Amino acid sequence: MEIRPITPTYAVSPQIDPSDLPAIKAAGYTTVIDNRPDGEIPPHLHTAVMQQAAAALGLTFVANPVIGGAMTMANVTAQQAAIDTASGPVFAYCASGNRSSVVWALSQAGRMPVDDLVGLPARHGYQLDHLRPQIAALAGDQG
Repeated sequence: MEIRPITPTYAVSPQIDPSDLPAIKAAGYTTVIDNRPDGEIPPHLHTAVMQQAAAALGLTFVANPVIGGAMTMANVTAQQAAIDTASGPVFAYCASGNRSSVVWALSQAGRMPVDDLVGLPARHGYQLDHLRPQIAALAGDQG
């Protein structure tokens, strides 16, 4: 597992295993967001298994499956709600960390400059330049 901090309070990672959760908790994360649909992964990594393992450690677990190439506004608002209600730093994972970065950037539109929403994930190899117009539009929609 490789924790890739986007901000001091939000990190992403490629797919994790239940055995990674103690290290995530030890690193100070209080909420884990699963951005991966069960249909992409083997049963031992499915949402129910991960949720049970996280709950056993006292971690808040949020399932927000994002289908590659088919992210919805419901995904964006669910990610935002999970971040906003977290009692501490948030750790999100998917196949590579890219979807967790994209849904974060969209969920934070209007809260941070577009350059930061694109540039912070880029430090970890996540290229979000193509989302600039969408982030800017969302920021305008939020007033």
